[in-house]
Amino acid sequence: MSQQFKAESVARARGTGKPSGSTSLCLIPAALLSASGFILFVLEDRLSGFILLGAALALAGTISRRLFTDLALIAVGLTAMSAVPITTDISTEHMLVMGTAMIVAVGVPYGVSRFITKEHAIRYPIRTGQRWTLGEKWYLPAVLVLGYAVLPVYMIRTGVYANWPAVSHPDGIGRLFLGTNALGIWDELFFICTAFTLLRRHLPDWQANVLQAVLFTSFLWELGFHAWAPFFIFPFALLQARLFTVTKSLAYIVCVHLLFDLVLFLVLVHAHNREWIDIFLY
Repeated sequence: MSQQFKAESVARARGTGKPSGSTSLCLIPAALLSASGFILFVLEDRLSGFILLGAALALAGTISRRLFTDLALIAVGLTAMSAVPITTDISTEHMLVMGTAMIVAVGVPYGVSRFITKEHAIRYPIRTGQRWTLGEKWYLPAVLVLGYAVLPVYMIRTGVYANWPAVSHPDGIGRLFLGTNALGIWDELFFICTAFTLLRRHLPDWQANVLQAVLFTSFLWELGFHAWAPFFIFPFALLQARLFTVTKSLAYIVCVHLLFDLVLFLVLVHAHNREWIDIFLY
């Protein structure tokens, strides 16, 4: 079953039914769409962002119907997220609003791909039947070490931790833990399983990867990862897409992301309560 799934995934992503336009032509609207994400989330210029997004879709429509459809599905997610405040507010009201937008951003593209176009291009492979290699297993604790080395220095020395709410009671700590983990899972569902997967149906992997990493990094910038965060988030996004390509496992890349977010969560709690979890060097 796993071999059949892999064969189907490769066929959908690589061979059958490639759009009529050349790869170089497909890159132009795809790059415009990625740039619109930068404008929407980093520059927070909604008007210019949506104009560029519209231009990307209009150009895609002149190249290939499939390209237009795939970029439109990514655009649904970008539009949904840009319609709500992207902040680290962990109040019930904000978590419901932002959570609803996150569900729309991944649910609509999946539903359209599965039930309307019936291509089922977007998949969430959990149980692939493929064992993780020794290197993949060792990478998981390495992520903890990397997070321990980078995140305290970044969050505390730059003062970026202040973009997250100060919590010191069980309810707030629980909400912060839930929020960081839910967002980490959503990042993989949207930027990797949706955006990267749809882009690589029309572009070489490396081009699709760069474009999704721009979206990934831009979104996290608006969330609050400022200062020099792009210097480690952008490579992280590239690596996550590459790992997904190699392992074909959503479960694996989610494990990687949540291990990194575990360190993030502990650093945030410590940063706001310096006597707590005093295990970091910065």
